[in-house]
Amino acid sequence: MRKFAVFRIAGEIFGISLDRVVEIIRSQKVFSLPGLPAFLTGVISVRGAVIPLIDLRRRFGVQPTGKKERIIIVRSENEKIGFLVDEMREIMNLAPEDISNPPALFRGFRADYLSGLGKKGEVIVILLRIDSLLTSEERIKLAASMETIGEVEGAGIQKPGL
Repeated sequence: MRKFAVFRIAGEIFGISLDRVVEIIRSQKVFSLPGLPAFLTGVISVRGAVIPLIDLRRRFGVQPTGKKERIIIVRSENEKIGFLVDEMREIMNLAPEDISNPPALFRGFRADYLSGLGKKGEVIVILLRIDSLLTSEERIKLAASMETIGEVEGAGIQKPGL
């Protein structure tokens, strides 16, 4: 059995392997900083750590629909990244036989974003491959942006609220 954090984006149900999830928090103030790449919504401060935030709804080209927004903080290549989603649903157990390989194109989502499709009863869960949600070029831009934020903080200049 594998465990997944299951959440909703624009009416679709998604899952991320629970072993990649650091924590799930309520939506909070997002700080937009000049010069951040377009895919990056901003940064949040969680217990003193500055974490980049990606709105998965924007990433997938859909409009936000939830009033119960949550931020799922995940570990991706030794970095913490926050994903903004419409709402958390549950922690779901899926047996290997409940998971199938994704089709080449599934409801407009790029196949490289998907690790599989989970089926539990009548529910289909789109399982995300979080390391593929950012291209290598975007990862480089993200790293450069986070270094700039670190340099600003290291110089004693603190961003409002951070």
